[in-house]
Amino acid sequence: MGKSNFAVFVDLENAGGKEAMLRYIIEKVKIRGDILLGKVYGYTDRYSDLKQVLLSNTFNVVPSLRYGKNQKNNLDIQLVIDAMEVAYVNPLIDSFCIVSGDSDYTPLVGKLKSMGKFVLGISRSEAASNIFINACNEFVFLENVAANKPTKSKAKEDRAAEGDLSELISTVETILEDQDSEQIYASELKDTLTRLRPDFNERSYGCSTFGKLMTRMAAQSQRLRVWTEGSSLMLSLTNPDDAAATLDKNNWIPAFRAALERFKADGFDRVNPSILKATIQSDYPNFDERAIGFKRFSDMMKKLEKEGLVVVEMDEAHTMLLKIC
Repeated sequence: MGKSNFAVFVDLENAGGKEAMLRYIIEKVKIRGDILLGKVYGYTDRYSDLKQVLLSNTFNVVPSLRYGKNQKNNLDIQLVIDAMEVAYVNPLIDSFCIVSGDSDYTPLVGKLKSMGKFVLGISRSEAASNIFINACNEFVFLENVAANKPTKSKAKEDRAAEGDLSELISTVETILEDQDSEQIYASELKDTLTRLRPDFNERSYGCSTFGKLMTRMAAQSQRLRVWTEGSSLMLSLTNPDDAAATLDKNNWIPAFRAALERFKADGFDRVNPSILKATIQSDYPNFDERAIGFKRFSDMMKKLEKEGLVVVEMDEAHTMLLKIC
């Protein structure tokens, strides 16, 4: 797994302006490499709860000074200027993350790619343009990132700070899910964990070496596999037995309601049906709408609308979106 050096540019309005979402974005990038420069655009006092995460990750802010009708365009132009300046004057940065789905950024993406830069796009599905999505080297829907994160209570966050092994296992599984290859060297995994948590230390979990910590995690997790190949410690994910996790005509609506509530809690008012389906398939790998009695997934969405859980909408590109009630 090669390490990249990123510049990250965040359109706060597109990201939703919530602390959890910004943390998801930063984690997604740090799994891939180091963030050498970060900027957020459109900052106002209503985003004051972001101060800690912005300062701890050395992000700069471009404030939103409301004047006239073209404020959004001014910020868009500023983001493009800043990205191009970084591309020309900072040779250490080989990758860019643009947190926005606006098609206006497509020429920027094209120019960065022509300079040999890797471009990662991140956006909420309701604000993502297909033109921008297809222009990026890689694109991630923010809902997909958030959906894979377990909800943490304050008590669990406190335990994690003291060395909660279950929370660490969840992070490691997320890292492995994000890899192109099926396995990873333990040394590469430790480098990634250190990027995500500069204070990471295996001794916080009662282990004298990182290898012993990996062995403990594998013993507690149903998905982690650890083995030695030559003189190197390796890790990969296995597929647990999910036979018990199935949906039928009696329990599918509560399962969908729970998934929609998770999106709502994370600040998403709308979600793309394909993302909802991927989330359900992650929770219930054997899910098949036909086994529940529906010919198409869209028919299930119409049923959810009748149940008052969603409102089916169509955007300008005639793509279905689900407004969460």
